[in-house]
Amino acid sequence: MKLMHLSDLHLGKRVNGFSMLEEQRYILEQILELVRQEQPQGVLLAGDLFDKPMPPAEAVQLLDDFLAELSGCGCAVFAVSGNHDSPERVAYGGRLLRHSSVYMSPVYDGSIVPITLEDEQGPVDIYLLPFLKPASLRICMPEAEIRSCQEAVAAALEGLPVHPERRNVLVAHQFVTGAQVLEQEELLIGGTDGVEASLFDGFDYVALGHLHGPQQVGRDTLRYCGTPLKYSFAEASHHKSVTVVELGEKGHVTLGLLPLTPRHDLREIRGTYDQVMDRSAYTQQNRFDYLHITLTDEEDVPDAIGRLRTVYPNLMKLDYDNRRTRESGALLAEEAPEQQSPLELFGDFYRMQNNKDLDEAQLAYLQRLTKEIWEEEV
Repeated sequence: MKLMHLSDLHLGKRVNGFSMLEEQRYILEQILELVRQEQPQGVLLAGDLFDKPMPPAEAVQLLDDFLAELSGCGCAVFAVSGNHDSPERVAYGGRLLRHSSVYMSPVYDGSIVPITLEDEQGPVDIYLLPFLKPASLRICMPEAEIRSCQEAVAAALEGLPVHPERRNVLVAHQFVTGAQVLEQEELLIGGTDGVEASLFDGFDYVALGHLHGPQQVGRDTLRYCGTPLKYSFAEASHHKSVTVVELGEKGHVTLGLLPLTPRHDLREIRGTYDQVMDRSAYTQQNRFDYLHITLTDEEDVPDAIGRLRTVYPNLMKLDYDNRRTRESGALLAEEAPEQQSPLELFGDFYRMQNNKDLDEAQLAYLQRLTKEIWEEEV
């Protein structure tokens, strides 16, 4: 049986103030073409379908088009809600969608019923586990003392009808301890959010979402496929792909990667203003890519960001790396405040007031505080 694993579409996302909607439309068309070529029996969507719990109408329409096209390809679709999604909105219409072999995770109510596919080797049971926090379990298991994601996921998986002689697949959206985390993901992943990989030992393949970097955790078949697009400059070196999972007889799983090519890449370049603006620099690569430019001029260039955007219209971030900024211990950024994270804004304010950076204890406290506020909003 062939399955394709995707996650973290983040439809409707804006990166540094730039809408990614058309880039997302482009990459979803590319994924659909891969589905038509590979003809999998199922597509696994491991959460964060949208970037916000209340996504814009254009993002909802884009997901609707994508699901309809996938269903038209003749494959089943298995999707769970992630921490950025509203579980209720993802679940809406789920019973009707099942008639088109599109299975959306319901709001967690204490039970998970597998969906079974068949091939020449027999049945494959697919379980859908939406993103869980301790609060998700307290509603349906009020008698249980659940204080962490580890305890929440363990309680949700306990008692599932996972038959040891059948092939079992889990689609989930959680942080598994030991996975590599990008800098911007640390804000959303505290120590209590980690779950142990051993919780998933009963599954032949675990299709994970939540982390943007493609990677395995502990074993090949416990895998994050990563995002289909780069959504931060921490991902600039990533090679995005779709993971293809082939299930043979029990115990035999093979994995492959199908590369994805964006319409506009997200890149970092550095050099003096004259070097970056030299015609040879922007005729060799796509000048419409999304860019972080670091200028190495010793003197600030007047209206640098405006002048650079005459050549590079999708310039997202500009900063300087020179003697002055190195002596101050930080790059001098020409970045609009609305394009910075709350953590970056507070760090800039603290540095301006105290002439020093936040220490590790202060940074950890601020990360916990921001995470708590985020969870309350989600």
